[in-house]
Amino acid sequence: MGKLSGKVAVVTGASKGIGAGIAKALAAEGASVVVNYASSKAGADAVVSAITAAGGKAVSAGGDVAKAADAQGIVDTAIETYGRLDILVNNSGVYEFAPIEEFTEAQYRRQFDTNVLGVLLTTQAAVKHLGEGASIINVSSVVTTVTPPTTAVYSGTKGAVDAITGVLARELGPRKIRVNAINPGVIVTEGAQSAGVIGSDFETHAISQTPLGRVGQPDDIASAVVFLASDDARWLTGERIVASGGMR
Repeated sequence: MGKLSGKVAVVTGASKGIGAGIAKALAAEGASVVVNYASSKAGADAVVSAITAAGGKAVSAGGDVAKAADAQGIVDTAIETYGRLDILVNNSGVYEFAPIEEFTEAQYRRQFDTNVLGVLLTTQAAVKHLGEGASIINVSSVVTTVTPPTTAVYSGTKGAVDAITGVLARELGPRKIRVNAINPGVIVTEGAQSAGVIGSDFETHAISQTPLGRVGQPDDIASAVVFLASDDARWLTGERIVASGGMR
C-alpha cells in the first residue's frame, strides 16, 4: 500500500519533464492523478499510459492554467472522475532568458501569466475541494536564491511563487491545508534540452557550482514532491525545499 493510496492529485504541466516525473511518482505511491497539459495531448496521454501500464490510475486534462475557465476545468476533471481532490502540484511553467536591455513586454506577460497567475487560478479552483490534510506543492526554482544574469523576468515569477507559498500557508493553515514550494536546480528535461541548456557552458558552470557534481533528473524532484504530498510531511507548511544538489 503506497503512501498516497486513496488520494487524488492534480499535476499541472505534466505532459513532459518534471511534471511527468511527478505524476508518475505520485501514481506509483497510490494516488489517482489528473495529468494536465496545455498543448501536448500526445505527451499527456503517454504519461497516462505509462501510469496505467504500471497499475496506477490517471486521466489527462487539457487546459491553460493562465485562464480561469481552463483552471476550473482541470480541477473539475478530478472531481468528476475521482470524486475528490487531496493534492495539487502547481508545476506549469515557462521561461525565456534575456538581458534587461532586450526583454519584451510579451515575454513578461507570458511568463507571469503562466508562472504566477496560473498558480493563483488553479489554487483558487482547487481550494474549495481541499479538506484537512490536503497538500499544495508549488514548483518554484533555485533562481530565487542564485539569481543568474539574464533571468530577471523568470526569477521574478519564481520569487512571486515563493511569496505566494508563504501567504497561502498562513491563509490555509487554519483549514489544515499545507502549502510548500520545491525549488529545483538545473534539471534534464525536454525543455532544457531544446533551449540548449544541456550540453552548454551554462550546464558546465552549473555543475561546477553544485556540490553533488551533476545536474538533476525529474525523479530527483518527484521523490521530494511525494514526500511533501504525504503524511511524512504533515508538520511542514510554508517551507521552500531547494532541490538543487546543493547549488545556492
